[in-house]
Amino acid sequence: MSGKLTIVGIGPGAPELTTPAVSAALADATDLIGYETYINRVPEVAGQRRHATDNRVEVERARHALTLAAEGHRVAVVSGGDPGVFAMAAAVFEAIESGESHWRNLDIRVEPGVTAMLAAAAHAGAPLGGDFCTISLSDNLKSWATIERRLHAAATADFAIALYNAASRARPHQLAQAFGLLAQWKAPETVVLFVRAAGTADAKLHITTLAEAASYAADMRTMVIIGASTTRLIARENAPPFVYTPRSEDYSR
Repeated sequence: MSGKLTIVGIGPGAPELTTPAVSAALADATDLIGYETYINRVPEVAGQRRHATDNRVEVERARHALTLAAEGHRVAVVSGGDPGVFAMAAAVFEAIESGESHWRNLDIRVEPGVTAMLAAAAHAGAPLGGDFCTISLSDNLKSWATIERRLHAAATADFAIALYNAASRARPHQLAQAFGLLAQWKAPETVVLFVRAAGTADAKLHITTLAEAASYAADMRTMVIIGASTTRLIARENAPPFVYTPRSEDYSR
């Protein structure tokens, strides 16, 4: 088979946050496949075909990409952020595992990108500087009971927690529920960050506490980071504080 499939992450928004390797893969592709919002962020290349789809057809999109690659096309599957973080890389490999046997012999590569979690953290300082985990609040592909169990485990282990898919029109209540659950195991003064449109010129950072977090309105473009017990603020004059989580453990606590 002469075709190939590259799964790319174009980063959180700003063009300069797309890696050179991803840009090269996009320019080389004969076909782009992805959610239309991400496809529209890719510079057009003459003769390149674009297959833009809705956001809820990931496995179907992956099968289409694999079919095109098997036919000899150079296909780029486009994700925002990093393709391996709640994105298309897993969907492609799921399709390979359950699909045509010859798909396993295709030239398939993953090109990483700057994920929203890292872009959001950078706006505040280093809130993920120590041990951390990331959890998606979307229950489209897993149950809310599973999400609750993971929130409990992360909170009791005192990880900093990055929340993806914090809120949507279909799930406006789940973020407040998550804060309510976390409040059972984390202190009310725990630092909470809201970063909207991370990695873009429109990025907005809001710093609050777990006790006050539920009053802040978030949407699907908002990344939420809940600090560990060690997460600290460094006050500054006429500017938001720096936020960081030390790498070392305070044994005196």
